[in-house]
Amino acid sequence: MIRVAVVDDQPLLVSAFAALVDAQPDMEVVGTGADGREAVALCAGTDVDVLLLDIRMPVLDGVEATRLIVDAGPLPRVVILTTFNVDELVLGALAAGARGFLLKDAEPTDVLDAVRAVHEGRAVVDPQATPALLDALRSGRASGRQGDPHGETERPPEPSPLAGVLTPREIEVLTLVGRGRTNAEICAELFIAETTVKTHVSSLLLKLDARDRVALVVLAHSVGLVGADRDVPLP
Repeated sequence: MIRVAVVDDQPLLVSAFAALVDAQPDMEVVGTGADGREAVALCAGTDVDVLLLDIRMPVLDGVEATRLIVDAGPLPRVVILTTFNVDELVLGALAAGARGFLLKDAEPTDVLDAVRAVHEGRAVVDPQATPALLDALRSGRASGRQGDPHGETERPPEPSPLAGVLTPREIEVLTLVGRGRTNAEICAELFIAETTVKTHVSSLLLKLDARDRVALVVLAHSVGLVGADRDVPLP
């Protein structure tokens, strides 16, 4: 059984998600809460595999709650719930260790699939929000660019700090992961076997100490492999 907890400051949503989870033969709800502090206490005192956590809550928001929960141990794996699509809080929660996020109006089957995927160690991003996630990362990269006060000049891009860590092929793969490409799309673009792509992705996760594919996307943007100063088509 996958042990699930649901924390949201809207009781109706908690009840709805809890009822959905409890109706599944392979899941059970082991606790609920209404704010971030209750989420932290719940996870400290109860064995939880997957936590569905609201991003905006009183007392303690989802970002800080995620950070405290992830720092405390490998479980539970946190999935952020939001009605606001992608914003700074969602990106902050991902950076704090959340394994992905869902929009609160996601289809019930998507929610259940997400719980199972995260329990298996995979990352989850709501399919409706993938373009917005990449756009938000790209915009964040743009806001960090520096030039003179009048915008007439820009600091030239610095060499990637990954050049001494990754092989040229691994940098190519990481760049395409950062652009949101699937393994199948990467193998088609680089003319290599999909098993080779999987090997490179596994190597990237190990070398970069990244939790999952979402972390690789964030990292690719943060070091400038993709970003607002590049021609990056969104899916």
